[in-house]
Amino acid sequence: MATSVAASLGASVAGIATANHNENDDENTPLAPSVKGKIERFATTAFGAEVTGPFVTPTGTLIFSLQHPSRENPAPFNKGGVGYVKGHTFGKNGDDFDELSIPTTNEEQGRVRIANGEYELLASEDDNIGDNEDYGIPVTPEGLRVDEFAGSRYFDLGFTQDMNQFVATNDDGTEGLLFTNIETSPGNVVRMPISQNEDGTWSSDLENTINLSNTEELRSIGGTRINCYGDLSPWNTALSAEEEYAHPRVSNTSTVSDIIEDGTGIGHRGAAHFWNRPNPSEIQEAIDEYYGNDAWEVQGAFALSGIELHAYYLGADPVDQEDGSLENTLTPIGEGYPNPYRTGYIVDFRDPEAEVPQPVKYHVMGRAAWEAPNVQTDQRTVYLTSDGVNKGLYKFIADRPIPDYENPMDLEGTLYAAKVTNQEAAAHNPPAEVDLELEWIELGHACNYEVESWIAEYDTIDQEDYLEHAGTDWEENLETALEEADREVAENGNNDYVSDKEIVEWADQYESEGPDGVDEELRRVPFLETRAAAKEIGATVEFRKSEGIDSVEGAEPGDYIYIGISEVNDGMSDHEGDVRVDRVDGGLVYRAEIEEEYNISTLEPVIIGPDATDPADVADDALLNIDNVYVMDDGRVLCCEDAAQFGRSYPNDCMYIYTPDEGNELNGDDAKNHESDETDDEDSEEESGEKDRTDDNASDEEDEEAGEEDRADGEDDE
Repeated sequence: MATSVAASLGASVAGIATANHNENDDENTPLAPSVKGKIERFATTAFGAEVTGPFVTPTGTLIFSLQHPSRENPAPFNKGGVGYVKGHTFGKNGDDFDELSIPTTNEEQGRVRIANGEYELLASEDDNIGDNEDYGIPVTPEGLRVDEFAGSRYFDLGFTQDMNQFVATNDDGTEGLLFTNIETSPGNVVRMPISQNEDGTWSSDLENTINLSNTEELRSIGGTRINCYGDLSPWNTALSAEEEYAHPRVSNTSTVSDIIEDGTGIGHRGAAHFWNRPNPSEIQEAIDEYYGNDAWEVQGAFALSGIELHAYYLGADPVDQEDGSLENTLTPIGEGYPNPYRTGYIVDFRDPEAEVPQPVKYHVMGRAAWEAPNVQTDQRTVYLTSDGVNKGLYKFIADRPIPDYENPMDLEGTLYAAKVTNQEAAAHNPPAEVDLELEWIELGHACNYEVESWIAEYDTIDQEDYLEHAGTDWEENLETALEEADREVAENGNNDYVSDKEIVEWADQYESEGPDGVDEELRRVPFLETRAAAKEIGATVEFRKSEGIDSVEGAEPGDYIYIGISEVNDGMSDHEGDVRVDRVDGGLVYRAEIEEEYNISTLEPVIIGPDATDPADVADDALLNIDNVYVMDDGRVLCCEDAAQFGRSYPNDCMYIYTPDEGNELNGDDAKNHESDETDDEDSEEESGEKDRTDDNASDEEDEEAGEEDRADGEDDE
């Protein structure tokens, strides 16, 4: 198909369209919205665009991206691009600003607005850059733009700038290399030299700008897909996160054990099984047709868009190109088809000033829809958030500091998944009142080159192999063979890749022998199928759109890591699992105090968004659907939105500056209303609260049973 679900919704919100929730179910939750401190609107972006990629340079200049703006905006705000704030310097005298008003006119809504200063673009999609290439556009090994070929689209290429990481190349930070993610498939990272002039303005050097996707160095390791946010490493390199949404092998709350118990994958299979299907992005439509009332959401199916173009980018022979249409037929792509296990990682661009930086994929940190990594000052500990529905929170600890490995492929360490341990205390309470307590479950220990060797075993699998799941010869009757293959894979799995049996066997051995006692051939499971493995051993895989994560540069124990959760619904607010807090579709921001050895064990809510049903006078000035977060040197936090708008009176996303309140008190209209409801007799109110919580906890099991009955009734109604 010519366009994808993602193209109409936005890269980071595409998962919302497939989630089984209704905003009308988001009733009034106490303390939503509220803030422990204050938030002030610093910017609004152009209509249709998200606010992404915040970075403050050493000289105090804020850089951020204009991601997928509406084509109807006036130029230059109708193209994806990256720019900076001219006329405002963070961390210097004159840092104060008057909060920006909401955009009320068409003119205000069609451009980027700044509270103090103005937004000036450094580069936009299709700008001519070095080697006569187009900014942000991947090409085939022969130099042809991949968007000239037929195949499904995961966004217009060059249109979706996200992460920005500035690597300074002089001592005062006025010159450097800006690494910008392009969130498409195939993905891209652009390296652009920029410099600050004496008057404080910045200039870009487009002639020496390069699309790193088009280098042999990146293509040789499989390229990248859906490059989202990232981090600047303590060793001064740009880290790009691949948001591989198509990685789920089970949908939503399902586990691989559920498939084994039911004897079928019907109702459970996720997108990963259909990776090498001809026209993979059409699997949801096929499942709906085959199974009718028994059809289910194939989680991540929208992100199968763009795989055909990725194949051509890597050098596969194009199929079905003769008629000039952008739509493929079903002819399978053969040799050169992408290996799914080569995407979904953190990518480090080592030696950033070299003619071509050396990209390294940290396979040992696990595979997921990574929003961002956050590398700690010890240079060993990395926290990672995974975007989407029912996702986990992860930690990697290297055996020794990461830059100490002369060859990054020798990197060794242990991968962990978080488990929320205070389920009973947290159940059915407003998120603002609930700290989530964490313990870290070890998934496995490995070396980077070791994981890469496991990945290489799947390099030769292509779309013709998928059709071998059929009984009919696909060369004689392609449509019949495709349906047979689809049904076989949906029901019994795609054994071209890691199988259901391998995952369950790994989990069984893990439970009996521990993570170090599993068979050698099963050690790959938690690194290649990270989410499925974490589910099998009881980690908390319930976070709903786990977004940006960041801590101040040089953070030490006692400082904070901030984590954005774009929506509190689905797995976080249902009647199952470890997290069952009240629903807040506007999301929240947690912070976690860094403890000894850079551990974190408590997620404390500090910003609570509005409910989906809140009116404009509430939603207009509240942080809605947090995306990227960036902690400045003074401890304030830049909070970017990828907002669903809900009750707002304007359609634009905003950037807020959060100033923490050391007193830790809730602020905001909802907080004030909450306080006014308190009784004068605090002791009596406390006793009543304790009794209510006890009653709630005692009824958790009854609530869960009732919830299951409700869901069953709903399925019968369908």
